Amino acid sequence: MGFDIEYFHPSIEATISGWPVSVKADYRRISLLLTEYGPQVRMPNTKALGSGLFEMRPKGRDGIGRAFYCYVKGKKIIVLHAFIKKTQKTPLKEMRLARKRLEEVR
Repeated sequence: MGFDIEYFHPSIEATISGWPVSVKADYRRISLLLTEYGPQVRMPNTKALGSGLFEMRPKGRDGIGRAFYCYVKGKKIIVLHAFIKKTQKTPLKEMRLARKRLEEVR
């Protein structure tokens, strides 16, 4: 595997652990794709949001999750923020938090 996944803060990993089983299973599948293929993983599994920010797009019969991440030197993926989506559009508050953390990583 070429890439390592790390979490910006342990609370993010805890949030993902609390997701519904079907969404968490899809998150795990997408994570494995990212560790093996990195930036080559595209829609529908991931989406580029601009300025170096990306989102994992796990879904399952129990809901839809989102995990924002970025790439850093040394083949690392940093998961910046994660949440369960409750509306059609990604809430601006969630996006702002991810972008703020992205700036801190850089």
